[in-house]
Amino acid sequence: MLLPISAQASDKSYKLVLAAESGDRNSVNGKAVASWASMIKEKSKGRMKVNVFYQGELGGQQEMFDQLVKGNIHMMLTWPQTSYDKRIVVNYIPYLVLDWDDAIKSYSQDGWLRKIMDPVYKDIGLKYFGPFPEGFGGIGTKGRYATSVEKAKGIKVRSQPIFPLPQTVQAMGFEAVPIDWAEVYTSIQTGVVDGDSSNVIYWDYEYFRDQLNYFVQSSHNFASYSLLMNGATWDKMDAEDRGIIESAAQAVIEQQFKNAKAEDDKWVAAAQKAGIKYIVPTPQEKGAWVERVRKTVWPQIEKELGSEIMTQVRTNASTPK
Repeated sequence: MLLPISAQASDKSYKLVLAAESGDRNSVNGKAVASWASMIKEKSKGRMKVNVFYQGELGGQQEMFDQLVKGNIHMMLTWPQTSYDKRIVVNYIPYLVLDWDDAIKSYSQDGWLRKIMDPVYKDIGLKYFGPFPEGFGGIGTKGRYATSVEKAKGIKVRSQPIFPLPQTVQAMGFEAVPIDWAEVYTSIQTGVVDGDSSNVIYWDYEYFRDQLNYFVQSSHNFASYSLLMNGATWDKMDAEDRGIIESAAQAVIEQQFKNAKAEDDKWVAAAQKAGIKYIVPTPQEKGAWVERVRKTVWPQIEKELGSEIMTQVRTNASTPK
């Protein structure tokens, strides 16, 4: 059984559970949660002990998010699930930002997306520390690849089971198959799907490079995890202990914003060296995907989010060059 918080005052001890939804201890995600835990312990002079768990150790994506909301997991680095509040879909709006400059402005501490997301997480019962950006997602496949709707026909790709990611990949011409992360390798290996979608190249290289031949940098989504904490646990803490946890979280976030693009570039080079062909669509090909996805998927998103949020999205979204 997971240990609950054991004290509320700054002179007492805590036992906290911190989990990374995906990534082993040697991954960027794994190292980030380990760093968060280490800083909390150091800043509290050992009063706050954090048990860290990595991908698969506490269950699947939805199961772990459920446990975070319930308070059995206290802190988490995760792609938030939309099952509790459809407004979380804002995290996954396709072709929302189109380059790194726009992404940094939009997702940073003072970005317009932060102003939308803070109250959403609070309503669910979670404390939102901020985004943990990875980069732009793509389509990793074996056998063949596609840079257009027409060429994508008949190619089955795994999609995260989070609206509107399957709908996005479908609008791009692929056959989207929602599959939990833990089952992706076997699904590619056995031919259930022909590849993976919506992840930065690191994940396809690190976990599926013996299965995949191509990675198309479609950049249809900006892949960004979130650093979250159970709200009830947060509310029981005093100002000093909240400050310890939040300052450590912000240090992790700031470091990731500095490192994300260089980290992504590193894995592009590693994938190419390993024999994965890296394809960047032409501006015309990408423009056609942007137009089709925004025309097809954004109205579906508006039905879930309402016109008020989508008005902010349309006002602030990147303009195709």
